[in-house]
Order: sequence, then structure tokens, then C-alpha cells
Amino acid sequence: MKKKSLTVKVLTGLVLGAIVGLLINLFAPGSFETLNTYVFVPVGQIFLSLINMLVVPLVFFSIVLGTAGLGDPAKLGRIGLKTITYFLVTTTIAIVIGLSLASVIQPGLAGDFDLQGASFESEEAPSVVDTLLNIIPSNPLAALTEGNMLQIIVFAVFIGLALTALKEKTSGLLKLMEQGNEVMMYLVGIVMKFAPYGTFALIATAVGSQGFSAMKAMGAYMLVILAALALHAAVTYGGTIALLAKKNPIWFFKKFAPAMTVAFSTSSSTATLPVSMEVAQKDLGVPKSVSSFVQPLGATINMDGTAIMQGVATMFIAQAYGIDLTAMELATVVLTAVLASIGTAGVPGVGLIMLAMVLSSVGLPVAGIGLVIGIDRLLDMTRTAVNISGDAACAVYVAETEGKREIRKQEAEA
Repeated sequence: MKKKSLTVKVLTGLVLGAIVGLLINLFAPGSFETLNTYVFVPVGQIFLSLINMLVVPLVFFSIVLGTAGLGDPAKLGRIGLKTITYFLVTTTIAIVIGLSLASVIQPGLAGDFDLQGASFESEEAPSVVDTLLNIIPSNPLAALTEGNMLQIIVFAVFIGLALTALKEKTSGLLKLMEQGNEVMMYLVGIVMKFAPYGTFALIATAVGSQGFSAMKAMGAYMLVILAALALHAAVTYGGTIALLAKKNPIWFFKKFAPAMTVAFSTSSSTATLPVSMEVAQKDLGVPKSVSSFVQPLGATINMDGTAIMQGVATMFIAQAYGIDLTAMELATVVLTAVLASIGTAGVPGVGLIMLAMVLSSVGLPVAGIGLVIGIDRLLDMTRTAVNISGDAACAVYVAETEGKREIRKQEAEA
């Protein structure tokens, strides 16, 4: 009952924040800056800071325990292969959906746009070799203090493997890790009591700063992205739950709704991780060992919602500038977006950095980001909710297949 009550409160905060932000923008725009500076931003940032405070220790403890809980290195390798393959395939599907819908609907031809918009600094997409080399931490403590999630995950996996191999010799350290994880989950429960207020403030800032006029001007672009996100969630994730996990997709989305709501308000897969893991374990029935491995990894490398935005935005900018992309350039867009998503942190606004990489890879003007940057904050919230849903769908799928494997193994031994 408490969980349902909290969900209702968070949803209420989200709706009220959107209404308040829009009303202030429409009828009292002069007062928005003051309210935003002294009320909305501080409250929202306090909520984000409280969650971010827990992320690194929670991920470290979870991955260590998840790896140790899996026990058999072969099982860890099998689950890792399933997880990474799933993420790469669904990210590819996501960007193809985005490119396809944008090609058919052509939002870039819906109106006249200011093509002298703000420039955006481009960064080079990381190569496969660089991505692989950078996941090994030269200094694990530095990785922890800097919040480098890929490096933290790799280090934690090695610790978990060592605890499994040494068994009784390190039982005290394993117990300490379990207690540390319990402390983190308890703190998550405390922080979540502040969630309705943080959600209200974050949404009020996002809607109040953009307003109805910005949304109306970019209506076609927004509708294509929202349609692509809905299609991907329903077909790809719904299909995963129904066909691979043999469960009801409606059950999945209903149970996972509290985490999606927090993701929507924070625009950060990483910040939402403590909540999404708790919901997956308690409400979706995903074993801790699977959830602790799959979801932190997904929050770092799985960005399907962001991939959709990149596909739609690339086509939108190309259409606005009157540039036709070849089949090879479209393939380059898919490959660059998938590779870029692996080495990019799950934090607000990172999608624009990734988009700059994608545009540069096919010779489109990076300044075109100025066309979409105005409403990206609103869309960022929606795609983050999709991102973490993919992580959870993968966790449910892996848990189901591993459970059936264990059953078959026991039957064979009987």
C-alpha cells in the first residue's frame, strides 16, 4: 500500500508541476525566473543530489553481490553475453525506428526554421578499441570518485569473482558488502519520500522554461519522437516480455510505472537506478543477482530512447537543410549512435553530445542542433523513461531464461 501511495504522490507532483510551469509561462512569465531560481531549481537539485549521492556505492555493492551471487564464471559470462547482445540489438532497432518514422512523416519539412541557430560543439565518437580500453580502470578509487560507471562495473565484477573463488576466506568481506547494500536500499527508501516534491520542481522548471509556444513550433518533431518511443516500448519491450519472458506486457509496465515516473522527472538513467532496481527486484520478481548485474550495466550502455532521438533529429536536421542522406550514410548513423551510446554516461542532456557525434559522422551541420535544443529537455524526460524500461525488460528476460535453465539442469540431474 505504501508503494502505491508513493506512486500516486509522484504522479500527482508530476502533473501539478507541469500545470504550474505552463500557467506561469503563459500568464506570469516575469515571475518565472524568480520562482525558478529560488524555489524550483533548489528543490529539484536537492532531490537529484540525494539520489546521485547513493548511485556509486549502490552500483558497486550491487555488482559485487550480483557477480558473487551468480557464482559460476560461466554463468556470469552467459548472462553478460545475453545482456550486451540484447542492448546492442534493441538500440539498433530503436534508431532504425526513429529514422524510418522521420523519413515517412518528414518533420523537417513542416515549417520554416532559423538555420542560423546556435552552434553546438562536436565531439568525436569513441572507437571500439578506445571503448574497450577505457573500461579497465587504471585507478579503481579514481573511477569511484569520478563516477565512471563502466570502470566501476568492471572493477566490481573482478571483486565479485574473487569473493566467489575464495569462498570462506572472504566470508566477512562478503557479509560487509551485503550490509552495505542493505544500507543503500534503506537510504533509497528515505530519499524516495522526497520524490513527489522533487518531481514537482523538476517538471515545473522544464515546462515553465519552454512553454507552449516552443512545443507548438516543434510539434511535428516532438510527435515523431513520441510516436517512435511509444512504438519501441510497445513492440520491442512488450515483445521481449511476451515472447522471450513469457509474461504479460501490461503487468510489466504497470508494475514498473513508479520507476518510469522518477526517470521522467530526473532525465537520468543513472540517477533513477536505485529506484528501478528496487522496483525490478520487489515488484517484477527479478532475482537480486540478475538485477544487480543487468540494470547498472544497462544504465551505462543501453540508451534506446536516446538512439530514437538521434535518428529522428538527424533526419529532421537533414530535411530542414535540404540534404538527402544516402543508404551508406544512414548505416553510418546507426553504427555511430550504437557505439557512442556504449561510452556515454546516463545523465541529463548527454543525448545532445551524442547527436553532435552522429551529425559529424555524416557531414551534417552540427549547428543544426540549435533547431532542437530548445525542447530537448522535455523530450529527454520521455526517452529516459524508455531507456530504463529497456534495462528492466532485459532483466526480466534474463531472469526468466536463467530460471528455466536451472529447472532443466535439476531435472537432468534427478
